[in-house]
Amino acid sequence: MSPTSLSSHGRIPLWRDVRVLKITAQIAFVIVIVLFAAFLRANLQANLASRGMTLSYSFLESTAGFDIGESHIPYQLSDTYGRAILVGLVNTLVLVAWGIVLTTIVGVIAGIARLSSNWLIRQLAAVYINVIRNTPLLIQLMFWYFGIVLQLPVVRQAIVLPGPMYLSQRGLYLTWPAPTAIFTNWTPFLVAAIVSPLIGRFAIKRIQARTDRPAPLWSKFAVYVIMPVSIALIGAALLPAPPLALDRPELKGLNFKGGLRLTPEFAALLFGVVVYTGAFIAEIVRAGIQAVSRGQVEAARALALTSGQTLRLVVFPQALRVIIPPLTSQYLNLAKNSSLAIAIGFPDLFSVAGTVFNQTGTAIEIVFLLMVSYLSMSLFTSLVLNIYNTRVRLVER
Repeated sequence: MSPTSLSSHGRIPLWRDVRVLKITAQIAFVIVIVLFAAFLRANLQANLASRGMTLSYSFLESTAGFDIGESHIPYQLSDTYGRAILVGLVNTLVLVAWGIVLTTIVGVIAGIARLSSNWLIRQLAAVYINVIRNTPLLIQLMFWYFGIVLQLPVVRQAIVLPGPMYLSQRGLYLTWPAPTAIFTNWTPFLVAAIVSPLIGRFAIKRIQARTDRPAPLWSKFAVYVIMPVSIALIGAALLPAPPLALDRPELKGLNFKGGLRLTPEFAALLFGVVVYTGAFIAEIVRAGIQAVSRGQVEAARALALTSGQTLRLVVFPQALRVIIPPLTSQYLNLAKNSSLAIAIGFPDLFSVAGTVFNQTGTAIEIVFLLMVSYLSMSLFTSLVLNIYNTRVRLVER
């Protein structure tokens, strides 16, 4: 028998090829999902038609006619419902962005304090974690808002903090850098400052590959901190006037003018979600640190590393692979818990969407917009942390 006939007889049939079966099963699963979604859509349209209703988003172009107490983008009463929902979405994104940064700091500090050798620090961290984790977030938000923020002194008796910062019932007023008339001339230097760490990181990797030795800590600090800051400062020095000017809040009339204002609702909500989520992250950090083998710590001490160096160079890098997956879940919970802002009057996405629903009666469209918005935030957060988690694992190999 010829080799050709042998190869033809020895070939696996398509219906028995594992690779073909896997691809076919995946295609079939996608088709089933698409058909099920089409069935749900047809069923929804049939039910709406029986009640004389249609699924339409044309209401987004109608005039909203209601005010929003706080907006990070321009908004007027004459704007559309779509603009109003966008305002709520931006408010939620600002809250989530600040919340992720601050809650990470609080959680890491509390988690390390939970393992401190100092008895008082360890017990204080334990009390904070146990009390916050076992109390509903809604109750905490109402406590911070009605019990703390609204009990602050009036504007004329505001608490003066370094900065200067002013804390009163109207919120927190901060000194904040504001762009001047020539700020646009500084933009190229800002872009260069942002891009410079990427170029410096590529150069560090090339040097590491050539020398087969890790880069010293000072080189990373120079690339990620000194170089971008220097570029921005040099650009500002070359301009005829400063590109930024400090805008300080000043008491004028019945309220402060200027600076950056954090409204009482935003401040209470941000503080509440940070304190609440930080307690859960603290336990995640504690578990990640304790998951590192005791031998790693003893080896670091044998090399005469200090406690801080051991934690930063040995323990924490290995603990990240344990910390990051549950940390992702806590970030997602923070984004979803922001919907409780309606309890204290902060106009987040859920609150503004509820107002739009009350005026238009478009329940299904509003619910779909909310689902897509929160799902997009969750997927984006998961994507970023999954990429970082993959990089951490590659570094550890």
